[in-house]
Amino acid sequence: MTQIKIEHAKKVFGDAVVIPDLNITIKEGSLFTLLGPSGCGKTTLLRMIAGFNSIEGGDFYFGEKRINDSEPSKRNIGMVFQNYAIFPHLTVRENVEFGLKQRKLDKGVVRERAEKYLKLIQMEKFMDRKPEQLSGGQQQRVALARALAINPDVLLMDEPLSNLDAKLRVDMRQAIREIQREVGITTVYVTHDQEEAMAISDQIAVMKDGIVQQVGSPKSLYHRPANEFVASFIGRTNMLNAELKHNEQGLAELQLQNGFIVPYPRLNHLDDQQVRISIRPEDFIRVEDAASVDTFEVRIEDSVYLGLNTEYVVALTDKHHIQVTEESSFDEDLIVGDRVHLTVNTNKINVYCTDGLTNLSEVK
Repeated sequence: MTQIKIEHAKKVFGDAVVIPDLNITIKEGSLFTLLGPSGCGKTTLLRMIAGFNSIEGGDFYFGEKRINDSEPSKRNIGMVFQNYAIFPHLTVRENVEFGLKQRKLDKGVVRERAEKYLKLIQMEKFMDRKPEQLSGGQQQRVALARALAINPDVLLMDEPLSNLDAKLRVDMRQAIREIQREVGITTVYVTHDQEEAMAISDQIAVMKDGIVQQVGSPKSLYHRPANEFVASFIGRTNMLNAELKHNEQGLAELQLQNGFIVPYPRLNHLDDQQVRISIRPEDFIRVEDAASVDTFEVRIEDSVYLGLNTEYVVALTDKHHIQVTEESSFDEDLIVGDRVHLTVNTNKINVYCTDGLTNLSEVK
């Protein structure tokens, strides 16, 4: 297992600075995901780690070894691509054996190791088939086995599931997670799919414009996003303008744009100011007895039934629309035009400065 450390990485294409100054440490044996929209620099960074892209600044380390000037073939990496990249003229077994034969290992070792990883990916029954006889998911499993068979120090995966259909993506991400845990190899995984990243990762680095916005566990990124971009990119959220005020007792309150007041003593230490608040759709709570707790009224504008949950679009009294999610009920259907009362789970709110760059909920 190998720790990866990147210090002050810089990447330039012509006059464009794609990655200005990036620092990341990836723990050995972890599955670390680079997540962000298209063009944010995540694949560029992965290719820098692999040695496929030049490095214009900074230092890259595998353990204590600086790898900036090492050829890709000398970095002992396994690579899994979006398009599988397995050889169509070779059988499944021959594909997995390919890298081992290149290293001129004993024939017995080659066969033993290939069969070990074919069994790990549950493809031993298909070892004599050609890729054209396999499904997309099966081909991707073969690509994974081939990458693992050479016992790499680091496994790099570039959007490996993007060519698969929705159900197969879910199945394969679970397989990748289980296999990675079993072999314990340090893995860097690139995706733009936040649900995929949340499902498989130990740690996630959210990137935008070549800059890491936040690094953390899936849970920490979801519940305490560092800025408005992360809050909006990880899952769904409602971003609302509000005013932070202190009442006569000196306790902080958030006055939403519809006039609803949310007690928020976490910010007692801050001055009154305009803020932006993030409220996840599931953190609005429908209240049947409006007199029992402070609530605000909304009008149902639209709904989407998704089995376990139902998603609503509702209008506040100021005509602003928000998203609300609640567990579906078998014997109740709210329809367009219905009016209901909501309150907010204040423990889950995140409050940002007006430019959205700082999470005030975390400022001491």
